[in-house]
Amino acid sequence: MRTDYLGNPVSPTFDAALAAVDGFVDGFLSYETRAAEVIGAAEAHPDSVLLNAYAATLWLLLEAPDAAERAAPYLARAQALASGAHPRERAFVDFVATWSADDIPGALSIAEAIQRAWPRDLLALKLAHYHHFNRGDFPAMLRAAVAALPAAEDVAHLHGMLAFAYEQCHLLDAAEAAARKAIDLKRKEPWAQHALAHVMLTQGRIDEGAAFLESVRDTWTGLNSFMDTHLWWHLALFYLSQGKADAALALYDDHVWAQEKDYSQDQVGAVSLLARLEMAGVDVGDRWNDVADRLAVRADDVVQPFLTLQYLYGLARAGRAEANSLLAAVRRAALEAPDFVRETWREVALPAAEGLVAHTRGDYPAALRGLRAALPRLAEIGGSHAQRDLFEQLILDALIRADRLSEAQQALELRRGFDPDGVPLNRTLADIYDRLALPGEAAKARARVERRLAAIA
Repeated sequence: MRTDYLGNPVSPTFDAALAAVDGFVDGFLSYETRAAEVIGAAEAHPDSVLLNAYAATLWLLLEAPDAAERAAPYLARAQALASGAHPRERAFVDFVATWSADDIPGALSIAEAIQRAWPRDLLALKLAHYHHFNRGDFPAMLRAAVAALPAAEDVAHLHGMLAFAYEQCHLLDAAEAAARKAIDLKRKEPWAQHALAHVMLTQGRIDEGAAFLESVRDTWTGLNSFMDTHLWWHLALFYLSQGKADAALALYDDHVWAQEKDYSQDQVGAVSLLARLEMAGVDVGDRWNDVADRLAVRADDVVQPFLTLQYLYGLARAGRAEANSLLAAVRRAALEAPDFVRETWREVALPAAEGLVAHTRGDYPAALRGLRAALPRLAEIGGSHAQRDLFEQLILDALIRADRLSEAQQALELRRGFDPDGVPLNRTLADIYDRLALPGEAAKARARVERRLAAIA
């Protein structure tokens, strides 16, 4: 029996096909563009069940309404070949088919069975993480990664996955240890670098986080657009806190919104950073229009609530009519989405969507009603803590604009727990304390800003 580079069994195949299998698995786990070569490899080896199943997988990760349609020819070819394939390969084909049919709970059940039988199948683990993450089930991510550890402790990618799962479970010390283990095994382990950036952001280690990402950015070569833009996105968050607004805006222009502008993850990264820049007082010029031009095709896109909400904010912030269409699509999803996610659309995504649109239109009381109704269950829409923090920042912005200053002061001081010397935060606090007739506290906030800016001068 032949095996892939991780030691997982594969059906007898040509050396070139096996090399393509290895290239896809390693490229995918490494977030590298070479993973996309699997499409051509599947065409070159139509008798390879794995290459065709992997090609279908790549299309499903398009995160667009036509993803299943694009995956269908490769999935059909893999299914036709499956009867003569190894049981692991047959199970993976079933996983892809179930995912394509939008039965995510069923797909996860199959992925878990693959992991139990072949714990070094880290591609199955990574895809299970993807689906658990999109549903906000972070303990499931941790459980799956921990189960694979005895069999794959030598693989840096596993420790990166473990680090992110720990971080999303708020187990920050364990997350940092796992991330550093991954980077010790392989310095170019972007998912572990990203997990460590999350830890440092959450703990308010702003200067350390910026310095860390700057120290490893020489390894950000050959990465796919999501991973590359997302690492720069994290660095921009550190720069914003440091008061380096111009540098953060430059990262937006040069990296975050400079690659695959039609791809879902690049789009939501741009929306999220642009909104943060604006709330930090940065004049973003006409950049919303450029983003909205690419978002216009998303007017009916309800593939994932986390993505949809940010498409919606970007369209509404730019004043595009497509925002009304997308809000209507969210309302339909609240009634018609698959059973496993319908409640999330109805009780979380819909009020959040209404709140987001209200915020862009200056109706801050309505924005607060919608966003606050969604906030306790917001993890269900997917996204990381750092990504979902956008919604909390929009709530804070709405509080300030609605002159609910006491509530704003409370929220700002709580935020200082993880961004103690943040320049935008303390500037806002100083203004709030002035308006609350607390000049002593305003002076303290301004002093924190001055010290921070002096430290980076």
